[in-house]
Amino acid sequence: MKQKQNVILLYDTHNGCTVIAVHFDYNQELVKLIKKMNGAKWSQSKKYWYINKESFRLNEVLEALKSISYLDYTALSPYNESNNQQLSNKIIRQKIVIPQAYIDILDQKRYAKNTIKIYTSYFEDYIQYFNSRDLKDISNEEINAYLLELIRARNISPSQQNQRINAIKFYYEKVLGKEKIFIKIERPKNRQFLPNVLSANEIKLMIDKTNNNKHKCIISLLYSAGMRRNELINLKATDILSDQMQIKIRNSKGNKDRYVGLSRHLLKLLRDYFREYRPKQWLIEGQKGGKYSAESILKVVKTSAKRAGIARNVNAHMLRHSFATHHLESGTDLRYIQEFLGHSSSKTTEVYTHVAKTDYSKFKNPLDEIYGDDS
Repeated sequence: MKQKQNVILLYDTHNGCTVIAVHFDYNQELVKLIKKMNGAKWSQSKKYWYINKESFRLNEVLEALKSISYLDYTALSPYNESNNQQLSNKIIRQKIVIPQAYIDILDQKRYAKNTIKIYTSYFEDYIQYFNSRDLKDISNEEINAYLLELIRARNISPSQQNQRINAIKFYYEKVLGKEKIFIKIERPKNRQFLPNVLSANEIKLMIDKTNNNKHKCIISLLYSAGMRRNELINLKATDILSDQMQIKIRNSKGNKDRYVGLSRHLLKLLRDYFREYRPKQWLIEGQKGGKYSAESILKVVKTSAKRAGIARNVNAHMLRHSFATHHLESGTDLRYIQEFLGHSSSKTTEVYTHVAKTDYSKFKNPLDEIYGDDS
């Protein structure tokens, strides 16, 4: 007879809603049963299955799981509803311990913070799946089966599939120093999304409708230098090289530095901004000094777009996409655009060739060739 699994139910808050978090060590049978429950969802950020409070029915959960689990629902009381989030987080933290060498080598290789966060998160999932097992003893066949289960049970995206493979391979190849492990699961091709861009007139309206000098500079920097949001946050006043009419972008994606041209119009805006705000360390600083936040930049962009009467959902990265597209439309060589954006591969930059406007009047439609122009 199989040993029953311990399952703990706790109140938690997820995406602003009260939910019932279902905590248990990974078990394939349990996952299949939970997936059939009304309203059950997997949280990638919280690493648990949950049901919104409004949809939760204790009797249904008891009936569904009683055959293979011991259900602990003592925490589901009115008092605990407002006090269980810390306990919920504590349970998650106590379950998983990532080998310190894994963290150390990620740091030594100077992986970006976001990459480290992704790798450690996915490797935690991997450890949890094979709980109580020595990771060194897990075979390639078991790794392949684990990945296939993720694809089928959680319907993970192609991008996430590749990232999880990389996180696992990093442990065996970089931490343990083993030969390259063979993952039989096919690496999927990521769907190629065409970037959303703004017209030159829309960007001008965004800048003109913005009264705050700091906010004008934020929009102008993102667009005229093709910057990522994080690159702008880390920009220092000394990175504006007015004598050379360049901006130095330091330690960007892939730990690379690059130079981009400094717009004369932007230089004038920056001089007005400096006279008014006198930033001390970072080019764009918060009200109390220190780095400007990513959330504040997004708010500035969205507010400016709204004032400009743009109905689309505008974000900071659209200004970078627009920078590249407008360069291409004006005849700038793709190789230069690749350098401006800091892309390692020209294939990444080539996506803008599908977005740049084409003068279709130069090309005769084959249907018109058949029927003639007078039809």
